[in-house]
Amino acid sequence: MNEAIEHIEKTTVRANGERSQSEDTVLKEHVLSVIVNENPVFRLVCTKTDLKELVLGRLFTEGLIESPEEITKLYFCPSENEARIFLNHDVEWEEWQGAEPSCCTANRIFLAASGSRELAPLPKHDWKPEWIFDLSRRFLSGVEIHRTTQGTHSCFLSKDGDILFSSEDIGRHNAIDKAIGFALLNHIPLSECLLYTSGRVPVDMVQKVISAGVPVLVSKAVPTAESVELAQQYGLTLICRAYPDQFEIYSNE
Repeated sequence: MNEAIEHIEKTTVRANGERSQSEDTVLKEHVLSVIVNENPVFRLVCTKTDLKELVLGRLFTEGLIESPEEITKLYFCPSENEARIFLNHDVEWEEWQGAEPSCCTANRIFLAASGSRELAPLPKHDWKPEWIFDLSRRFLSGVEIHRTTQGTHSCFLSKDGDILFSSEDIGRHNAIDKAIGFALLNHIPLSECLLYTSGRVPVDMVQKVISAGVPVLVSKAVPTAESVELAQQYGLTLICRAYPDQFEIYSNE
């Protein structure tokens, strides 16, 4: 049983007045509370897949951890609505935050870590155009849940043109965090990878990718002026409108 989807009845109404009933497959929203050292930190509205990768990726991109080795214990409650993480170090928390990323889900940040990781210039990455075109072709075929529901964002983690991991989620930020979390769990150097996302690229998405140390971000959608500026500042190669026959580079090569 796939807990990320649900089958429901729907009525289709056509312009000529005809009506028909059929079954549809829709995405289910899963609410995950993340508690770090007994402090509620995140509430994530997500798709119930790859939750461990999601939690690790979010902790890393928010600067709460530098590696999975800092986690002494991570466990989920039976319903997987709560993840409890214990670190091998204390965290100094800022005051209550009300921040929400520019995400279509209702993700919330309750606490922010004092002294979170500062952004740093990214290493040069010798990516090849043929990798982008090949990933674009493979991206068009979609991934499992999206093919069924048309309701998820997707992300490929790629190295040397190969897809190492494919993630899906109702939120594009979550999908990227899952891919980053997979790399951390499997000791894959993020500095040697690129990420291919289905979502548009606002500045907080670029900030997340730079924070993770990924040097190339590819999207089939579009950036904002602020995301292009940030990418140029830190040396992120930002490729958007990536299709099987062309793509556009929005940052300095």
